[in-house]
Amino acid sequence: MSLGPGMPIDLCQVQEAASADRCREKDGSKLTTGIILSVQALKIQFDNRSVIQNLSFEVDDGDNVAIIGPNGAGKTVLLKALLGLVPYEGEVRWSPGVRLGYVPQKIAADRQMPIRVHDLLAAKAHVLKLHPRSIDAVATMVGLTPEVLNASIGVISGGQFQKALIAFALLGEPSVLLFDEPTASLDELAEERVYELVERLQQEQHLTVLLVSHDLSIVYRAANKVLCVSKDKVCFGPPREVLTPATLEAMYSAPPKFFLHRHGEEPEQQLKAAEHV
Repeated sequence: MSLGPGMPIDLCQVQEAASADRCREKDGSKLTTGIILSVQALKIQFDNRSVIQNLSFEVDDGDNVAIIGPNGAGKTVLLKALLGLVPYEGEVRWSPGVRLGYVPQKIAADRQMPIRVHDLLAAKAHVLKLHPRSIDAVATMVGLTPEVLNASIGVISGGQFQKALIAFALLGEPSVLLFDEPTASLDELAEERVYELVERLQQEQHLTVLLVSHDLSIVYRAANKVLCVSKDKVCFGPPREVLTPATLEAMYSAPPKFFLHRHGEEPEQQLKAAEHV
């Protein structure tokens, strides 16, 4: 399997590392109470190409942080740096005892391979030495039925496969979930259901979430903090303070066009609300 072009990575190895306790501390310093992640002066470059330059931010326990920015801004690379999968300069410090789960944007795997969803989950459970009942537990959390668990990964829908990847990330009882555009290849209905699942899991499992997304309506609805990543502009804070029209236009080099998804409102109400965002 591969997590991206030119980066062959065994997904079980990634999840084994991500689910383990992670803590990088310099000179024995401790994070302030309530802070689960501290990133200071982060710099990532490949050969002579700078991807991220002098990025600093902090995440509190229980936060839902949306990471946004134009294509090529380094959002996926940032998540991989937080997981320790790519080299970087600067500091990435996780609070002691943190366990990470990762849901990649896509997996370059042959969907025609005769592998059941249950086999995919069992492979990670074996690596982490988990009890087989843990598979049933995460399947119940995300709504994978016995029929889906016993189906080949090549015949299930995109939404069901995304649920399988989320269940995969939940094995090992992570305290932080990192999502890289979990709905990039889904239709609108399946996308909405996946985002609702993420929100429910955060509440029920008391998770901290870092989510890469291009859907600003989801950012406004679910995130309490936004990290804007762009070559020329970096900003961090509450959505309604950070996502101003001027900031979005500067980041995307065009006036933003989107509307808010609000349950129970007619489309006309949604469009009117968007005009005042």
